[in-house]
Amino acid sequence: MSAQNPHPSGGPVVEGPHDPEHDPRASYALEPEYVAALTDRLVATSGETAQVFSPLNGAPLAHVPQSTRADVADAFQRARKAQFAWARTPIEARAVMLLRLHDLVLDRQEEITDLVVLENGKARKHAFDEPLHVALTARYYGRTAVKHLGTKRSPGVFPVLTRAEINRVPKGVVGIISPWNYPFNLALIDGLAAIVAGNAVVIKPDAQTMLSALLGAELLEQAGLPADLWQVVAGPGPEIGGAIIERADYVCFTGSTATGRIVAKACADRLIGSSLELGGKNPLLVLRDADLEKAAEGAVRASFSSSGQLCVSIERMFVADQVYDRFVERFVARTEAMTLGATLEWGNDMGTLTSQQQLDAVTAHVEDAVAKGARVLTGGKARPDLGPYYFEPTILEGVTPEMSCFGKETFGPVVSLYRFHDEADAISRANEGQYGLNASIYSQDGDRARAIATFIKCGTVNINEAFGATFASLDTPMGGMRESGTGRRQGAEGVLRFTETQSVATQRVLALGPQLGMSDEQYAKVMAFNLRLLKKLGRA
Repeated sequence: MSAQNPHPSGGPVVEGPHDPEHDPRASYALEPEYVAALTDRLVATSGETAQVFSPLNGAPLAHVPQSTRADVADAFQRARKAQFAWARTPIEARAVMLLRLHDLVLDRQEEITDLVVLENGKARKHAFDEPLHVALTARYYGRTAVKHLGTKRSPGVFPVLTRAEINRVPKGVVGIISPWNYPFNLALIDGLAAIVAGNAVVIKPDAQTMLSALLGAELLEQAGLPADLWQVVAGPGPEIGGAIIERADYVCFTGSTATGRIVAKACADRLIGSSLELGGKNPLLVLRDADLEKAAEGAVRASFSSSGQLCVSIERMFVADQVYDRFVERFVARTEAMTLGATLEWGNDMGTLTSQQQLDAVTAHVEDAVAKGARVLTGGKARPDLGPYYFEPTILEGVTPEMSCFGKETFGPVVSLYRFHDEADAISRANEGQYGLNASIYSQDGDRARAIATFIKCGTVNINEAFGATFASLDTPMGGMRESGTGRRQGAEGVLRFTETQSVATQRVLALGPQLGMSDEQYAKVMAFNLRLLKKLGRA
């Protein structure tokens, strides 16, 4: 958000906060001292601030200092100096720091969850997923770093005579541009893999959710991360994000496909690597033999977790003719039974959208669909009585290709239902479009569902689960196909992307060239004989 007051009854904020004696909107949701302790971590000297408001009720949260391009340059200079020593720190010592972070995150989970809800607006149970996943990630890389990153022996060209090794050398300084939808989780999980691989990090979190990211930086420091190794800057994406890409040795970006293209082009111009998690129009298939109660329960979580503002949220459901009516009855009933609210308390099944921009986009998609003949089975309207950006969980039927929500990502609590008779047709329709992030299949025949999964063009496919099975299985890579992105987080791929592969080979006794007066022709014959022998011995 910018420094403009989003509420129609007030003007722009020019100098500092409103006077709480005369303006009830000035009742800050957080103690100023707490906010100052977090924002002091920013590398920001412009003297300008951006005011941020909570989507729960419009209460002001903070004035966030803004960085300049010179601040970004300073952050990289500090990070590079710190990275030089960090890269020489044993992998085991880096891993111990992550295991300390695991405990700190769990110790302060309530504080983290509070901050995520205040900044993002999601239901508390969905906000809790963020410290949970960060703890899982810290533990996973804390336990597996040596396995993934340690020097590995490899077969040399000649047994015994050639010793070959593969080293993993850190890239240097990794630039991270993180989004508002998972503000604590996505501000940390890529960076945790980067630092355990020996890199430094410069991160620009989204303006709306800066405090969650800064709390993550505080916890890293308390876990023992050396000073200056994790730098945080703030400001508009085109300016500050661009300045990061100009200096980084590798870039991680999570956000829209349109912006991802810009990031990818800028990285390509500099011949540096990038990993991009982008948009999705994720499908869910309910097969004719699905457990319908389980499928309906999963469909609610798949569609409405974090108010649909989740990269892996389901926006399209393909349901077998044989069970369509019974599934829809259950799905609608479960959706209408949801507890709706925009509060800090436990008990809400769905929170609010995060901004006016998101509310406008969701409203436009639903109104366009209805105007062109779609039917609203439940939901379909904004709920300002619950929060300034609240939109009801919405199920649509009869969505057709000319409607915006048919192929474009809504990124809100809206899902469209479609019948299918033939499973091959369902697979084909699920693969329509250019996205390919996440999918879900419900069937009581696990073998058949897993076989179908291999034909779905998505980076992750969950069987009898919405998204959590792949999301929480840290040894499995996660990312998109096609226009849903490049690269993977989690697993070995999630940490090795932050390294350069270096091969080192030591040759003993036998030189790889003519020797002892041998002619070139004799050398060729000896080498050909040795190659045939090695093949007979089963060598690769």
